[in-house]
Amino acid sequence: MALLAALGRELPAAAALRRELHALPRVSGQEEPTLKRVLDALPEGAVEQVAGTGAVLRIGGAGPAVGMRGELDALPIAEQTGVPWASVNGAMHACGHDVHLAAVVALARAIAATGARDAHASDGYAREAHAADVRARDVGAPAPLLVVLQPREETFPSGALDVVASGVLGRHRVQAMIGAHVQPVLAGGTIACAPGPVNASSDEFRVTVRGAEGHAAYPHLTRDPVLAMAQVIVAAQQLVSRVADPMVPTVVTFGTVNAGSTPNAVPGEAVARGTLRTMSRKWRERLHERFAQVVEDTARAYGCVAEVEILPGEPILVNDRALAVRAGERLREQGWTVDDELRSCGADDFARYGEVAPSLMMFVGVDTAAGLHSPGFLPDDDAVGAVAEALLAGYLAASPPGTGGPSSDLGEVVSSHRRSGRVAGPFEG
Repeated sequence: MALLAALGRELPAAAALRRELHALPRVSGQEEPTLKRVLDALPEGAVEQVAGTGAVLRIGGAGPAVGMRGELDALPIAEQTGVPWASVNGAMHACGHDVHLAAVVALARAIAATGARDAHASDGYAREAHAADVRARDVGAPAPLLVVLQPREETFPSGALDVVASGVLGRHRVQAMIGAHVQPVLAGGTIACAPGPVNASSDEFRVTVRGAEGHAAYPHLTRDPVLAMAQVIVAAQQLVSRVADPMVPTVVTFGTVNAGSTPNAVPGEAVARGTLRTMSRKWRERLHERFAQVVEDTARAYGCVAEVEILPGEPILVNDRALAVRAGERLREQGWTVDDELRSCGADDFARYGEVAPSLMMFVGVDTAAGLHSPGFLPDDDAVGAVAEALLAGYLAASPPGTGGPSSDLGEVVSSHRRSGRVAGPFEG
């Protein structure tokens, strides 16, 4: 395959780019230098700024496009890998975004080199005559590619939310969105490409329990919010074991708990923050209600008052079945072991794209001692090629060779999305 061969030629430079990006990470909202460097490395195309510190770049001419996401931001983590190209600025690509960006660049350059239509196309894509699409299909050119360089994947409100709200995907007639993410729970050489829900929704909560402060020696004269909060944390876990349907993945996590300033006093307030995650849209709404009820009633039993705030976050990430099946076939042809079962209660704002177009998120196995979001996380450079090949399989799944655009059945799925919203998959009822 010419495209696969062209991709192989791009990988050495892409690996070098990955190291350069890794050494100079930028946290959410401050991605401008990363954006500029990636745009410099991409082939020429029509560029449009989106979501503040992000941009899209189109390669190819008129007609429906395939979108491909690369995340620009890093995490506020001090790196501890010890490699010569480690970050020293207090931020770190501890979630593989440097790998993803380099892979997107490599594939975009390969697509441009193998004949994408008119890399200098204007921004009037939606106004192009239907005849232009027909001519493109007649010559069998590859589908146009829209590279989505997305900021703020690691924070909320997310960059994907802003990209979707901007309308840029509609203006470029994006018929499918493709993404890939490194995943150390999978062995190297394996790529997960499962249809249906693959990541959970994730909503943040803040619980404030207020009591009555006093001396530690006289607890009977206080109403202890620390004790009440401890019971709240324990009681909330029963939502998973005794209230949620055992067939629906659900996770309640308390990530921070803060109270008091001295060991010999009962404080007046305790505050906890965490996340609620599930694979069911209906249960997601009910989970919020039951969580608040459990927290408030438990605090009341200890003479305290609780306040619950829930900040809705990312929706369930659902892979389009047709895309997943075709991409899996491509990956097997390319020699990869394909896992079609992996799902996790992690969350990714890539799910936002699935609400407006068929989407596919693949997970690429990497052999690392440290996990995601760890100061020691460091996939080797081979991960760039693995992610690029996953993205290639997704691109071809959305744009079968010789069609000049996304396949006809995907077009019908897009129409269905726009008419009535995304159809629920397993776990989503």
